[in-house]
Amino acid sequence: MLQAQLKPANLVVTYNQTYSAMALTNAVSTQGSAIMATQVKPTPQTRQTAEPDSSTELRHLSRYLVRNLGMLNAAFGDLPLSPVQAHTLFELGKQPLTIKELACKLSIDKSNASRAIKHLVDKNLAHSQIHPRDNRCLVVQLTPAGKKLLVKLDTQQNQLFQEILAQLTSAQTSQIEEALMLYNQAVHNAKQQSGCQIRQATAQDDAAIAKVIRDVSAEYGLTADKGYGVADPTLDCLSQIYSQAGANYWIIELEGRILGGAGIAPLANNDGICELQKMYFMPEIRGKGLATRLALMALDFARETGYQGCYLETTAVLNEAVKLYEKLGFVHLSAPLGNTGHDACEIPMLLELNQ
Repeated sequence: MLQAQLKPANLVVTYNQTYSAMALTNAVSTQGSAIMATQVKPTPQTRQTAEPDSSTELRHLSRYLVRNLGMLNAAFGDLPLSPVQAHTLFELGKQPLTIKELACKLSIDKSNASRAIKHLVDKNLAHSQIHPRDNRCLVVQLTPAGKKLLVKLDTQQNQLFQEILAQLTSAQTSQIEEALMLYNQAVHNAKQQSGCQIRQATAQDDAAIAKVIRDVSAEYGLTADKGYGVADPTLDCLSQIYSQAGANYWIIELEGRILGGAGIAPLANNDGICELQKMYFMPEIRGKGLATRLALMALDFARETGYQGCYLETTAVLNEAVKLYEKLGFVHLSAPLGNTGHDACEIPMLLELNQ
């Protein structure tokens, strides 16, 4: 139900690693528009974006990284290639591609990809032919001259990054790689979330939220007769439950459809502890990082409200959810807290919010 998380790979100084670092070019140019497209209704308790100072500093660092890597130069190093043409050479070195496939891999529009291909073809670095399975489009691959230039480009970039890494310890190198992986994933998720609106739920959303919870529960076999949240008698009037002090529920809306949500409410008979509740997502919005984003919003709200801990109950069948909670810092408990009525949820977890 929740997305799998990206696992950082070992750092290897090749053009693939170079390409990963230089992908920040797209981050600088696209992250603003993607995040702006993800509209969030302003509310006192809603996490909208990172803190302004953090955003400004990250943009500043990204700009300088792009500049210092020479990504704004007309030529890529001492080779007769623009940065876009160099990236195109890298991708075609892996496999032949159509213009549409190249545009997707480089996160650029098709016209830009087409121009890059034309420049390489004109320089005899690439050639195109009719796609063997679709005569309506062309497939492009490198020529022998293009492959030779790619080796030279790879050697040049290896040398550049060897000199960069010579300034760092192994631990620092690992930290940078992990940070870049997280940053690139965040940029990707922000783009994937374009068009999604996250807002507080209202009474008008009750029926749609209840339907999401029932549909997802049925998908995973979490039936009402087994003591899961779908059996709660308040399922059709959640706005009333989350209108109490110290509670809130957020929904995700895409093109007028409510496709997911999550809430925070006090845990009965446990002062200072809240519960992360009813976190459900329809298939259409899974794998976009929205589960992490919504959970972070809920935890921010919990801290701002003054809770010292956040409790939850889940089940092993929701394997993706368990992994996400663990990454967020939730620890497994040997026994449940309180009596939520969800006796079929055999995995109780708790996060200390003051850490």
